[in-house]
Amino acid sequence: MKTIISGIFDKHLTEAVVKFKSASKPMALTGAGISVGSGIPDFRSVDGLWAIYSPEEYATLEVFMQNPQKAWELYRAMGKIILGKKPNPAHKALADLESAGFLNNLITQNVDNLHQLAGHKELFEIHGDHQHLQCLQCGKTMKVKEEHYQSKNIPQCESCFFPLKPNVVLFGESVRHLDEIHSLISRCDLLMVIGTSAQVYPASDLPMMVKQKGGLIYEFNKDLTSLSSDESWQPGVTDYFFKGDVTMDLPGFVAESLKKTP
Repeated sequence: MKTIISGIFDKHLTEAVVKFKSASKPMALTGAGISVGSGIPDFRSVDGLWAIYSPEEYATLEVFMQNPQKAWELYRAMGKIILGKKPNPAHKALADLESAGFLNNLITQNVDNLHQLAGHKELFEIHGDHQHLQCLQCGKTMKVKEEHYQSKNIPQCESCFFPLKPNVVLFGESVRHLDEIHSLISRCDLLMVIGTSAQVYPASDLPMMVKQKGGLIYEFNKDLTSLSSDESWQPGVTDYFFKGDVTMDLPGFVAESLKKTP
């Protein structure tokens, strides 16, 4: 693994850019870390949402079905955190890569819609989105409104009057688009892993699937993860580790990658 810290190791950065530009099917996988710079804390951090609302107690399908009033305590808190947030330079950098033809697809574990707001077109939200409400009984969806986060009433489906929940994947539900993602990953020869330790299924499988087929892993994270080292601190699957703030390191890498060769 070669570590790149804010461009200090210019040789490694140049090498990484050359290999990236020669990849035929580059993809990206993003997690909570890419949105921290937009003011959305990692829900799994010490002061994150899960420290206040235990996932097992608030974020399961069973809890929603048995006690939607309790489940909506979490949904309102999550909605208020996400509401009004804007894409940061890391989101915009990925959108620039896509529009320039250097990124085939993006897979995100986030539900905040910031990739779309940055202009990204081709992406898979494996955990759903927090911008719509869904009816588990008739399948209808509707746009979420700010009043849904302010009112103590549980929104109901206009067709069947069943309690609505945000269009997010709860514990006990299946993640979205998995077959399509596995098909794309089987052809991916370079995966950018950004702002995630990729420890939760199915994200945890994707880097290894790429690596086993001879692909490259570019990791952008503040600290080492299980991808960049194993439990005994031996090298992991990461080939190039961009250590630092993703809102700075990712745009810097993208700027170098989009430079025209003289």
